[in-house]
Amino acid sequence: MSDPTEVSRLRARVAELEQQLAAPGSPAGASAGTAGTAAGGPRSSSWWAVGSAVVLVLACVLSTVSVAAVWTNRTLSDTDQYVATVAPLAQDPAVQAALANRITTTVMEEVDIEGLTTEALTTLANQPDVPPRVSAALPALATPIANGVESFTRTQVQNLLATRQFAQLWQEVNRIAHQQVIKLLEGNQGGALSAQGDSITLNLAPIIAAVKTRLVDQGFSLASRIPTVDRSFVLVRSDAITQAQSSYRLLNTLGFWLPILTIALFVGGVLLARDRRRALVKGALGVTAAMLVLGVLLALTRSWYVDNTPGNLLSGQAAGSVFDTLVRFLRTSLRAVAVLGLVLAIGAYLVGPDPSAVRVRSALRRGVGALRGSAEAAGWNTGPFGSWVFVHERLLQVTVACLGGLVLIFWPQPTGWVVVGTAAVVVLAIGIVDFLGRPPAEPATVPAAPAGSGGSTATSQSESHAPAHSAEIPQQRETSDAPSPEGASPDSASPRG
Repeated sequence: MSDPTEVSRLRARVAELEQQLAAPGSPAGASAGTAGTAAGGPRSSSWWAVGSAVVLVLACVLSTVSVAAVWTNRTLSDTDQYVATVAPLAQDPAVQAALANRITTTVMEEVDIEGLTTEALTTLANQPDVPPRVSAALPALATPIANGVESFTRTQVQNLLATRQFAQLWQEVNRIAHQQVIKLLEGNQGGALSAQGDSITLNLAPIIAAVKTRLVDQGFSLASRIPTVDRSFVLVRSDAITQAQSSYRLLNTLGFWLPILTIALFVGGVLLARDRRRALVKGALGVTAAMLVLGVLLALTRSWYVDNTPGNLLSGQAAGSVFDTLVRFLRTSLRAVAVLGLVLAIGAYLVGPDPSAVRVRSALRRGVGALRGSAEAAGWNTGPFGSWVFVHERLLQVTVACLGGLVLIFWPQPTGWVVVGTAAVVVLAIGIVDFLGRPPAEPATVPAAPAGSGGSTATSQSESHAPAHSAEIPQQRETSDAPSPEGASPDSASPRG
């Protein structure tokens, strides 16, 4: 190799391995000296491999439940997170259309526009000064006028639903109703949000009050007759609400401890394996596969929910929007865990002995070494700090990796991009550590003498003062070590007396 840094690293590693082999009782020496008996050691037993596989499979299965438990604990049990979850529904066109239909129908029923219009037109037609032709035509105008009023009301409702005022009102209503959501999922009833049979409904009274004020402000004085109504809007319709309540209580209880247990099982499965690096690769890929299975289950559940929601309550598009909004953080979490599994698998593969992984590491080291050489040629030198970094390089790199893991653990809602970004930052930081590490300068060595010159300079000088016949010794040794002719003994090849 032409890279001095790489040569220094290889020499240091060779010296380290030689010391390990020379040390009595060292693991390397023990494994080298007892290779025949190591096959019967406890870690090579098939029970260790079976135990590792079972524990890793259990960890992969529990990872799906852990993601669901964390989503339940953070999204549904936390008020701010719940409001942030349902907030996009206020901007969804399908949900807005369903709300506009429900609110407009409520207003028209409470005011009875068609009945009032018919009564007013009939009274007007019975006036004595009204011409007979007009008197006969007036009652027929009741339906068109009522339709016009309904269209005007629907337009005003839609305009209100498209404003920031409604978005804020939607958040306030859901924030107030969050305690009722918890009571609902715990099996209790009542309040702004309640379960009626197989439906979860949202009380529309505050929204209808805002519509009433807007209609009056627009000159529709009849809207002042709208009483305080307690109408509801179906948010979720499913036959499995009772089962969801039971699942919520279980998942909310396990939301904190189950992820810790899953991580402990994963680490334990890796430690039990004979080849821990390969076990880490397989376990990480298993977690990714488990997240893919969870994603498929969510897609199937969405399809089932949309197909089983009555069209007179929620359209298929609105039902799909509600489902997607409620589980969007769950999908974000499973994507993040899937990407994390891929990152761990790729990282474990790249540190292994596979030829492609070795080539990648060598290329990266050569690139960092070339960059360091260019910096030193330009006069930039890290000095003693670089030597300290070189000595503690492995510890610093492990610390950087641990910090990256802590970032992902304490990130509130990590996404796949957060995982990729964190991994990229960790790799960059490890590269910076490698770049800053400056190998200590090697002591100057005297070039080795050419072959046949008698070794070092000192040796040559000493041999120059030796007797003349001593120079013939190497020639005689070469003659004695040369292969003898076929059928002759080695001694027969030497000159006689």
